[in-house]
Amino acid sequence: MKKEFVVRSIDAAPDGAPYVVVSLSSVKDLKEGTTSTPSPFGGPKVMGFTNMNDMMKDLNKMFSGMGGMGMQSGVTQLKLEMHEYKEMGLSVGDKVYLELTKEETLGI
Repeated sequence: MKKEFVVRSIDAAPDGAPYVVVSLSSVKDLKEGTTSTPSPFGGPKVMGFTNMNDMMKDLNKMFSGMGGMGMQSGVTQLKLEMHEYKEMGLSVGDKVYLELTKEETLGI
């Protein structure tokens, strides 16, 4: 499987280790405008509910924005070692392709 992405952001390792975290958004999500942009104030987003049913239905959406490394929905993150990052010469806005293959095992 091969997917096309756009580099959304490049961040230093949160623990100061020699790697970077590259955040990718799929081209499809960017065209549809489904990826959320972070709040300019850096705080959590507030979700309003009109009734209890809406709150229960959207509870997973509310929690998905919390925890982790501030991961947003629709964003794929990769951890690259510094030499890999420098070798690739990535910049925000670059198109990249990820290819996933499953190892085929022969035998029993």
